[in-house]
Amino acid sequence: MVIKPKVRGFICTNAHPAGCAASVREQIEYVKSQGSIENGPKNVLVLGCSTGYGLASRITAAFGAGAKTLGVCFEKEPTERKTGTAGWYNTAAFHNEAKQAGLYYKTINGDAFSHQNKSEVIDIIKQDLGKIDLVIYSLASPRRTDPDSGEAYVSTLKPVGEQYTTKTFDTSKGIVHEITLEPANQDEIDNTVKVMGGEDWELWIKALKEADVLAEGVITSAYTYIGKELTWPIYGHATIGKAKEDLDRASESLNNNYSDLGLKAYVSSLKAVVTQASSAIPVMPLYISLMYQVMKDEGCHEGVIEQINGLFRNLLLTENPPVDEASRLRMDTVETNDDIQNKIKAIWPKVTTENFPELGDYAGYNQDFLKLFGFGFAQVDYEQDISPLADW
Repeated sequence: MVIKPKVRGFICTNAHPAGCAASVREQIEYVKSQGSIENGPKNVLVLGCSTGYGLASRITAAFGAGAKTLGVCFEKEPTERKTGTAGWYNTAAFHNEAKQAGLYYKTINGDAFSHQNKSEVIDIIKQDLGKIDLVIYSLASPRRTDPDSGEAYVSTLKPVGEQYTTKTFDTSKGIVHEITLEPANQDEIDNTVKVMGGEDWELWIKALKEADVLAEGVITSAYTYIGKELTWPIYGHATIGKAKEDLDRASESLNNNYSDLGLKAYVSSLKAVVTQASSAIPVMPLYISLMYQVMKDEGCHEGVIEQINGLFRNLLLTENPPVDEASRLRMDTVETNDDIQNKIKAIWPKVTTENFPELGDYAGYNQDFLKLFGFGFAQVDYEQDISPLADW
């Protein structure tokens, strides 16, 4: 079939296998161009391995450090008449590249929140790897089923405390307009923390420790985004922010509870980029477009793979890396510095539907959005008839 993007609102409902493979190869070539990571991890578990920062982490570990990687994701496989998810094709491409490079790889497709998934992962580690020395937690699900109670929790994107009115860009209608968001109630806050907080990260480390598959001095990191004043009302100081605060709690708890193992747990704050998750958050398409424009003008823009490559080489895998007041690793300091933020703030009140293409880099935002699903790569012939099938 000839596969063209089918965009509905803030999601794309299909994906291109050759385009996703091109994306994976581009990231691999970037990591390889940076040279080998000295003293890198040997056996890596990536929870949420198929897209965005999780995929970049797997690529960096494998092709930067030669690590064996075990991934967990939840993706939809293709049929003869319908494409799979982008994460399915990304994983298929990663497997192919890793196989050609002689690297160990294995991926479990399933519910990472479940006890069954944890047991499957532990069995593979015992059989193939022995001990894990790096655990990356990069799950970005809107819902979670508690593995003990069976109760399902759904996250909410709302401010906390009071109503919030701000500008946003409606990607489906192509207009800049004001949006008013009602504050979350306590149940919505609690549910969001349950889905996106640190509880499952802790459960993973507990299960791995009890199974004796964590190496001495193991490093683990969960990824977050903090932002600055323009995004705080819907991000840092909102329901998502409450969940992110719980990651900080979990990080401290992990460091205290597993000090006998020499475990180091970090929350790593990364810069805002276009992801399937960020596209769904009000305000973020507008903010990211303006931020992209300012950072590209200043020559300091980075994408997903540049961020993770820098995180691994300069912070996460180093001895005693610098941390902020909450003991987080910060790869977002260029985006959040006053100079960049003041430039974005100066543009913000001037943005209208008419001048948005000139003031912001929505073209770059949209290009990155389509590339998430394998579209927009110059080296791919999108008129070519291609099978949607791809095996792992």
